[in-house]
Amino acid sequence: MANKNSADPKAGAFQRRLAALASGPRADALRQGLRGIEKESLRVTPLGRLAMTPHPRSFGSALTHPRITTDYSEALVELITPAEPDAAITLDRLDALHRFAYSHMGDELLWNDSMPNTLPPEDEIPLGVYGTSNIGRLKHVYRRGLALRYGRTMQCIAGIHYNYSLNEEVWRAWQALDPTSMLSAQDFQSERYFALIRNFRRTSWLLMYLFGASPALNRRFVEGKAHTLETFAADTFYLPHATSLRMSDLGYTNNPAQADLLPSYDNLDTYLYVLAKAVSQPYAPYKAIGTQRDGEWVQINTNVLQIENEFYSTIRPKRITHSGERPLHALSERGVQYIEVRCLDIDPFEATGISLETARFLDAYLLYCALEDSPLLPSEASIEVNGNFSTVAKKGRMPGLVLHREGASVPMQQWARELFDAIEPVARTLDVLGGRDDHTRALASLRPRIADASLTPSARVLQTMRDKQQSFDDFALEWSARHAESFRARPLPVDEARKLEELAAQSLVEQLEVESRDTESFDEFVAAHQVYKPNVTSV
Repeated sequence: MANKNSADPKAGAFQRRLAALASGPRADALRQGLRGIEKESLRVTPLGRLAMTPHPRSFGSALTHPRITTDYSEALVELITPAEPDAAITLDRLDALHRFAYSHMGDELLWNDSMPNTLPPEDEIPLGVYGTSNIGRLKHVYRRGLALRYGRTMQCIAGIHYNYSLNEEVWRAWQALDPTSMLSAQDFQSERYFALIRNFRRTSWLLMYLFGASPALNRRFVEGKAHTLETFAADTFYLPHATSLRMSDLGYTNNPAQADLLPSYDNLDTYLYVLAKAVSQPYAPYKAIGTQRDGEWVQINTNVLQIENEFYSTIRPKRITHSGERPLHALSERGVQYIEVRCLDIDPFEATGISLETARFLDAYLLYCALEDSPLLPSEASIEVNGNFSTVAKKGRMPGLVLHREGASVPMQQWARELFDAIEPVARTLDVLGGRDDHTRALASLRPRIADASLTPSARVLQTMRDKQQSFDDFALEWSARHAESFRARPLPVDEARKLEELAAQSLVEQLEVESRDTESFDEFVAAHQVYKPNVTSV
């Protein structure tokens, strides 16, 4: 379905598809997709130090709880909303999870910033613990491997993941518009999701500009590392025009093993092939470490990636997995079900880390990415889009910034205006179908940021720090404490709190059940888990 048409949004070919889908018998399906949010936050003490306490038992089991778990560290809480048809409902769910968490955290706070606070020495940062089951041990060993490969400090970076899907009726209606399509419904849907991903990669620098909120960090984060950061205060580094240091080359992209890993987004088969190779191909520096030390597992394997989720990307094709099923297998067998946007910083000024305005914009933007023509991305084009993304992350607010589009230079502000113009009819269509003006209002509210960089979250962070003569830690702690106070002042209704308490209790029972079902040794479990053969043989 990919084509050779220009990626320039002025081409507007997507509007024909939008009009056809919006006037068809299943038009309402355009606004009936699902969106969910995963929000990571470090638990810290009232003084802003990393909490060394275990994941609260009253939260339930980090292994089996569907809504509250941990990411890398025992202190890195992850709140997961159910998938909902309206972003407003999603954010209400996220708000409720915060309120529940604060009712069970004592005086601890959730650090509402993507970059971590002053962390203890590397070996004192606690890794996530998931019980004695084989799958629980595997999750812990995986984190030990991440520590060896990337360092524990980097793993304490937090963010917002936005999960988005179109209603499957949209794909059926779209395929019906093309009588020459010979693809199965599953393959058509997967191919169109990959088209969305390619357009996202071309233009996601815009999200860094609009929503990036990590222009500064605690200087200990880069201790012992080469960098070009400047001094903001005694314990704070920054870049004057940065939007998102979290998404700069301070992260996974600076790892040699991943730097050479360039998955293809041409289609599902090529994507699966590259990642399957990475999870099965030994990498010499990791091989030198080995998988065990003194009889204890320190990493799952010595391959480029221990598991497919180790690959860091700004967006992922996803499919809900069965118990114990690997993500690559789920995609191979049943195709793409939704996409996960992984590049959003936590907005420190928003209590839940993301505003409804941001979510409304994302919904219109992602639908635009799905509908617009989507040429393939050969390696040179991938290098170009990666360069644009990195440039905006590190100096997106620089006056006169120039990016590159299909080999030609283009002013960032001009390109941003063109994208807003292209997204606007999508926003209008969603609003007409919903009988509201939420999406067009979101675009109108955000558009002034293009011409006035001082309105962006990254600029507001630095200006607030300057006005109050604050370090990064002082700034983040003040806003985290403000949000904590607001959540604690709004306890959940008794019946809602009870439901979440029952869910937590049930998850503890389920963990015990998982542990009781194990019949093989951990060594045997790891060996079986390594086996994965995609249904493709070449790229």
